[in-house]
Amino acid sequence: MSEETQKTNNPKDLTYKDAGVDVNAGAELVQRIKPFVTSTARRELLNSIGGFGSLCEIPSGYKSPVLVSGADGVGTKLRLAINAGDYSSVGQDLVAMSVNDVVVVGAEPFLFLDYFATGKLDVDVAEEVIGGIASACEIAGCSLGGGETAEMPGFYSDKDFDLAGFCVGVVEKARIVDGAQIREGDDIIGLSSSGPHSNGYSLIRKILDQNKTVVSPERIRELLAPTQIYVKPLLKVFSDNLIKGAAHITGGGFFENIPRSVPDTNLASKINKTSWSLPEIFQWLQFEGGISDREMLSTFNCGVGMVLFSEPSNTETLINNLGAENCDAFKIGEVVRSDCTPKKSELLIR
Repeated sequence: MSEETQKTNNPKDLTYKDAGVDVNAGAELVQRIKPFVTSTARRELLNSIGGFGSLCEIPSGYKSPVLVSGADGVGTKLRLAINAGDYSSVGQDLVAMSVNDVVVVGAEPFLFLDYFATGKLDVDVAEEVIGGIASACEIAGCSLGGGETAEMPGFYSDKDFDLAGFCVGVVEKARIVDGAQIREGDDIIGLSSSGPHSNGYSLIRKILDQNKTVVSPERIRELLAPTQIYVKPLLKVFSDNLIKGAAHITGGGFFENIPRSVPDTNLASKINKTSWSLPEIFQWLQFEGGISDREMLSTFNCGVGMVLFSEPSNTETLINNLGAENCDAFKIGEVVRSDCTPKKSELLIR
């Protein structure tokens, strides 16, 4: 083999950066986001970012603490955000999707970790996204303990990135909210959403692709509104023993999520869809997509991002207490006896 062939097949001084991974950019990002992480630190957090794991004590005051964990992402809403070059909301979307899942059982989220994967690390974009994650952790009252940034050339295109989030919460074992006390005649309360949150965006993008007119930047901003975080208002009313069960309205909409919170298979959730006004953004999506009412309720939150179950005698107090926490709440239905065969928890819409 000639010397020239050897040089061609065995290039000298090939670096990780030549393969598309810039470790210096990653190090710069760590330095930029340290203030974000510090701003979220609870007293239980024992170290900062830069180590191999996040050390965090279980919050004090629990006699029999139960850890509650959750993981989620932002989904294809990211494609809309990337195409629009607007990354201001996706950090909150990421946090909200996990902390809202954790809080429905009465748990206090106290630790959050993120995973940011991209084809080519844009430090400015990553800083904006992680800054949004930190701000959302402050809203939820949990520490951003750290995370992982992965540069994966050839797997993602240069501008593309994906996000995953991981949350740990804690609840007193005797105060777990599991829906076991839900009874026939209990009220069902809805909490207002801030928009589609982070669900149904494959259908939303299909509607946008098929739209025959130019969709305004204002409409895109509406669709990118960050997911509502319900943690602090819910923890307040959980502490008042006003809630028997809760459901986070995420993927699968009403039909998938509400029955998950009613373990008694002899009961059904009867929802009155005229009890609240469908927000304009959902009216627009339904009109532009020619979507049926059932498909809307099977895909989107339709203006109700969280559902609670309460004793009728507690409903007025619950709604007022949530209102005092700047959380709009309203009765949307009641629990009824199920007539379906075989018996299963079901959802009835009228």
